[in-house]
Amino acid sequence: MYESALTIRGLHYSYGAHHVVDGIDLEASTGSILGVLGPNGAGKSTTISLAVGTRRPDAGSIEIFGLDPHRDHEQTSVLAGVMLQDGGLPMSAKPLAILRHLAALYPNPLSVDELAEPLGLHEFSSRTIRRLSGGQKQRVALAAALIGRPRLVFLDEPCAGLDPRAREVVHTFIRDLAARDVSVVLTTHDLAEAEELADEIVVIDRGRIIAQGAPEDLRNASPEGRRLVITVARPASAAATASLDPGNSSLLTRMNAIAPTSAKGTTFVITGELESTQIAGLCAAVADAGLAITDIDMASQSLADVFFDLTGRPLR
Repeated sequence: MYESALTIRGLHYSYGAHHVVDGIDLEASTGSILGVLGPNGAGKSTTISLAVGTRRPDAGSIEIFGLDPHRDHEQTSVLAGVMLQDGGLPMSAKPLAILRHLAALYPNPLSVDELAEPLGLHEFSSRTIRRLSGGQKQRVALAAALIGRPRLVFLDEPCAGLDPRAREVVHTFIRDLAARDVSVVLTTHDLAEAEELADEIVVIDRGRIIAQGAPEDLRNASPEGRRLVITVARPASAAATASLDPGNSSLLTRMNAIAPTSAKGTTFVITGELESTQIAGLCAAVADAGLAITDIDMASQSLADVFFDLTGRPLR
């Protein structure tokens, strides 16, 4: 039994002179959910293709439970399930027929009903893949990836096009997989989804990993990662703000007033690390300045903020 389901070291791949994957190292542990994020064209899909053995890397090594997915593809194809964003499903076939065909290829598959029932495949089982909506195709593709009881699953945008109910069903499937010691590698454009599901996140940009860690660690790694937000009942004048003296002059330099002319009041934001004594002193100073505090909140950067800071561009 390998603790690491997937190990990638020094991975390189190029299309001509264009380096699509440029020295990636990553590892997915058994029973973990690894979120892989990056803008379009960052190298995520190529990395997954290399990992499952459909392409041979220019340099570097890949192991799935200690096996090379290209050299030992017959063995790793049983160990790993793959759900590609484009589905890869035969357009003229029907969902349950596809699953029955795939089940026959594995030594110990799940029953078709174990997947069809919770994923709602019976609702459209009489139609061919060509006649299904995008979300329905996604559900069939997920079932196809799981039918062989894989120990490692690559899921590329598994919730694209799904309604909220189907999305929650898929999320439950993903959590259950990890609970059964299946390793999940999840690529997604939905940052909230990655934050909700992933134990660890890898951010890829221009073929390289530029950040890696648990979602909370990524949010808090930046000096701007933590924010104290104080709202007072009425617009604060410049004189009132200047009178604040929390006992730490450096704290004042980190204070920014937002919407000081709002009819609902003024919101002050202080970023960075704050000690409890500083927070207490600041609140006392606000009260001494004659300002009534209506709300206090300690918040973190969102994962979307972190992603934009790292890459300089939105995910899509």
